[in-house]
Amino acid sequence: MDVAAQMMERIEALGRISEEADCLSRPFASPAMRRANDLVESWMVQAGMSTKTDALGNLIGRFHGPHADSKILLLGSHLDTVRNAGKFDGPLGVVMAIACVEQIRCAKHALPFAIEVVAFADEEGARYQTAYLGSRALTGLLDEKDLALVDANGVTMAEAIKQFGGDPARLKSCRIAGENLLGYVEVHIEQGPVLEQKNLAVGVVTAIAGQTRATITFEGKAGHAGTTPMELRHDALCGAAEFILEAEQYARQHPGLVATVGQITADPNVSNVIPQRCRLTVDLRHQEDAMRERGCTDLDKFVMEIGRRRGLKAAWRMVQETASVPCSAELSVILREAARKHQPGVIDLPSGAGHDAAVMAKITPVAMLFVRCAGGVSHHPDEAVRNDDVRVALDVLTDFVLSLAARP
Repeated sequence: MDVAAQMMERIEALGRISEEADCLSRPFASPAMRRANDLVESWMVQAGMSTKTDALGNLIGRFHGPHADSKILLLGSHLDTVRNAGKFDGPLGVVMAIACVEQIRCAKHALPFAIEVVAFADEEGARYQTAYLGSRALTGLLDEKDLALVDANGVTMAEAIKQFGGDPARLKSCRIAGENLLGYVEVHIEQGPVLEQKNLAVGVVTAIAGQTRATITFEGKAGHAGTTPMELRHDALCGAAEFILEAEQYARQHPGLVATVGQITADPNVSNVIPQRCRLTVDLRHQEDAMRERGCTDLDKFVMEIGRRRGLKAAWRMVQETASVPCSAELSVILREAARKHQPGVIDLPSGAGHDAAVMAKITPVAMLFVRCAGGVSHHPDEAVRNDDVRVALDVLTDFVLSLAARP
């Protein structure tokens, strides 16, 4: 079978593994994630790798180097998804990395280093509203306080890890020593329209935007929808609505800044009762950390102002923060050289989306290759890539590995 067709077939197979029958949803430490890990592990074994699953649930396949203590090149991406996801965000990078190893093994290329393919257990943060659990565990940056976080069903993270077969008491054992690494390289769909506009299959990522996730709570007073005069109301949902529109307007006034309220809940959530409590999430991103931090400060102040004006208790709590990350100049040069062999020109692209590479950069140089996606659509069932582009990306990744191996 053609290697690009095989990769697409594997992505289709992963796309059928979901917690929900009517959409793709594969959250961290779920039964669906277990099935996905088992399937991907079988592909790793077929490619000639030994495998292990760490205490958090990250799946790692190793293509051994010439010595037990050989340096390691990390390749990979994540297997978890948002709810109602597309098939390619994350899994493409994992499947691509396995195919790369398989090509190198079949061609009998001798590498002076080992390759480890990482299928991260959580990048999206959909279950516990805090992202990059997998890469944070690998880098030793996972805060053990996160183990007490509770999902929508009241299950703590520690309980979920145990149910998955992991061990929350051994999270420190997940850490990889940075001094043993050559770098981390991730292939990912672009999640934007630039490559499609330029009619190019792949592009090289220059930097990953910084990101802040916060939760905002407004608490007012419940009351009868028909008997409470408007001037006497303390409606938490109205406070939330005001904030949502202000966040949108604020981001539009500051070029490069994006602000998203992606989740909102109201209590008691009854049609004829004034909402007493409202909780929402906000996601802010910018390539310059100073602008993102200023946005957080300004929007936090606006939350408090809404609370004072409307007689609501208001709170802003930062859940997760990731600084902007420049990609390695050295690794990116090699990636560009490889890309030039397979398409007429190469463009550099920033990433507005977060990636495991942003966390891995804490311990090792990182590089990323974007693959053209139809309409720039991501986090949606309409995600789509072309077979020919997948083939180009695989050739670029394989040439990158061989070029890195040839360097003194």
